[in-house]
Amino acid sequence: MNNCEILIIDDEPQIRKLLKITLESNDYKVIEASTGIEGIHLAANHTPELIILDIGLPDKSGHQILTDLRAWYDKSIIMLSVQNSERDIVQALDNGATDYLAKPFRTGELLARIRSSIRMNQNTEIEPIIKVADLEIDLTTRLIKKKGTPIKFTSTEYNLLALFARNQGRVLTHQFILKEIWGVGAQMETQYSRVFVAQLRKKIEENPNKPELLITESGVGYRFL
Repeated sequence: MNNCEILIIDDEPQIRKLLKITLESNDYKVIEASTGIEGIHLAANHTPELIILDIGLPDKSGHQILTDLRAWYDKSIIMLSVQNSERDIVQALDNGATDYLAKPFRTGELLARIRSSIRMNQNTEIEPIIKVADLEIDLTTRLIKKKGTPIKFTSTEYNLLALFARNQGRVLTHQFILKEIWGVGAQMETQYSRVFVAQLRKKIEENPNKPELLITESGVGYRFL
């Protein structure tokens, strides 16, 4: 039996019904709010394991509710966004959202994102050695191996891969990556991240043209699976 409680904050009854049926059929406990303010009160009283938050709410913007929640709530928040609203998605991720889903969404993908986000909650301490497929990243010695063989990385390449590894499963926006690796002044230089991600893929992917580890989130950024 799954003991995780999930809070849904969405003003559309049909969406809340769909989410409730999907989640409860997978043994999650569900609480619902139709407004942002109600959602904040429920989050404070229940401290759910995860919050699903719609960007378009009737009382306050989902972005503002996200900011209010992030003042004290440190668990996962998945944002729901109208399809193709990349600006909203990027803003939400930069402001602390764990992940996002565009409406309409597939329930299988929703459940996968939820499982990944809950695992992130439960693994708050990063292990010094991270293993993904045949890749091994030692964050202590800065040594990276593929199929047991050490790979040479430049300092920037290593820092970028370590950033992805520490945020495994989470979407990192171009702006966040640029700020973390190259500093605030580089946040508009999106070609930096594209060039270095291409270099990383040549070293860690079986087929750099069909990446399976470092995935592009179109118009948003990248996700390290």
